[in-house]
Amino acid sequence: MSTDRIRRFLAQAPPTPFLVVDPAVVTARVREFANELPGSRLFYAVKANPEPAVLRAVLAAGGGFDVASPGEITACLAEGARPESLSYGNPIKKAADVAFAFSHGVREFTTDAESDLRQLARLAPGSAVSVRILVDGPASATPFGHKFGCVPAEAVSLLRLAADLGLVPGLAFHVGSQQPDPSAWDTGIATAAKVAAEAGIRLRRLNIGGGFGIRYRELVPSLAEYAAAVRASLAAHFPTPPQLALEPGRAVVAEAGLIRAEVVLVAWRGGRRWVYLDVGRYNGLAETENEAIPYRLDAGDGERGPVVLAGPTCDGDDVLYQHTPCELPLALQPGDRVDILDAGAYTASYSSVAFNGIEPLRTYCLD
Repeated sequence: MSTDRIRRFLAQAPPTPFLVVDPAVVTARVREFANELPGSRLFYAVKANPEPAVLRAVLAAGGGFDVASPGEITACLAEGARPESLSYGNPIKKAADVAFAFSHGVREFTTDAESDLRQLARLAPGSAVSVRILVDGPASATPFGHKFGCVPAEAVSLLRLAADLGLVPGLAFHVGSQQPDPSAWDTGIATAAKVAAEAGIRLRRLNIGGGFGIRYRELVPSLAEYAAAVRASLAAHFPTPPQLALEPGRAVVAEAGLIRAEVVLVAWRGGRRWVYLDVGRYNGLAETENEAIPYRLDAGDGERGPVVLAGPTCDGDDVLYQHTPCELPLALQPGDRVDILDAGAYTASYSSVAFNGIEPLRTYCLD
């Protein structure tokens, strides 16, 4: 359905580069999560793609929103989201941000530090607060490292402190973005069960984050396989499983989008064919940093050969794929089109304001 609708739009040939998104795919994906993990609460990670039509598509399927700033709160409420459907998942937040969220009805937060927890108790009294545990996810395309999450012993202390401060304690973890290993969730769920038991708190809500992978060039488990692993892990580690919350972004919107780009230059450098597009790392393809996300490319038919793929700016780091195998038609010339598939997530939302004077990636959402 999405391919046909998007292809019909592409026939209009608006100027490149641009992202086109089919919100119907977003709605279908949110419903698929609900079917595979019944009883869970889905909070779509707004940062993946905050287009109003995408937010409305999530709402149409009964989803909520993982927000990380007052701006994202305002955007969701403007599209009709109820405050109780928002979860402030960013552990790093100013006091003014907490006050803003609470004044607009947000009552769910995530924390991983005592100072932030005390700030929440003061500025968002009585709220549900999930303590984020540090979980290693080395197989993911973009691991979080040690930026977020606390070690289990600290999580135990924070859970107890949250209860003492009149907050409703919960736990959270995240296995890293584009995680191909379903067993990564078992590590987080097992740790959460131990932390809750040691804290002496019956865990009513467990936020298992996002990280569910989608197919780019390599196969990843299906959503059904991810969900089966999560259900099995919950049954193994919790006599009475808590309600699940999850925060998918990529898995909801990536497959709904396609970027159409244009070839600007083809040149031979050091015995390799370089192809330069009018879209690059600073106006939509930030996730090619370290070649983390290997997008599939469609540039029509014809004999193909290897290329180094680069963006249009005069920045030396604006090279998309030098080591990732990448083949494009040998006859490719300036002015030809290249479509970047499964590009609905973390593309337009990562665009710079105007690096090198190049406008952010324009987005079209289908009706």
